[in-house]
Amino acid sequence: MNNPLSPHLEIYRWQITSVLSILHRITGVVSSLGAVILILFLFSIGVSEEFFMFINNILNNVFLRTLLIGLSFSYLFYFSNCIRHLFWDSGYGLDLNTAKLTGWFTIIFTLLLTVIFWLLITGII
Repeated sequence: MNNPLSPHLEIYRWQITSVLSILHRITGVVSSLGAVILILFLFSIGVSEEFFMFINNILNNVFLRTLLIGLSFSYLFYFSNCIRHLFWDSGYGLDLNTAKLTGWFTIIFTLLLTVIFWLLITGII
């Protein structure tokens, strides 16, 4: 009854491919839940100017702005990693070195896109 788990979680070495696989699933769920915020924002545009300004003021809160930055990272990561999965489905990039390289590229590309997106949103660019 005291048999160890296989692979045992205390000695298991995390790999970029496994971390990105887990993160892909998490960002898929987060993106789905974040769609509710987007729908509420779009709904507020159609209801009235007062309701739109109310929702806009709520979303300009520092805490919620940070949540929106995380949500945009989630969308952009999920999008980037889906492109990576499309190549895998076509049979390209399946060897271990290429999978690691495209994994790091996906992370860097997502961070870059998130920064550019928020620089555009805030009007800095």
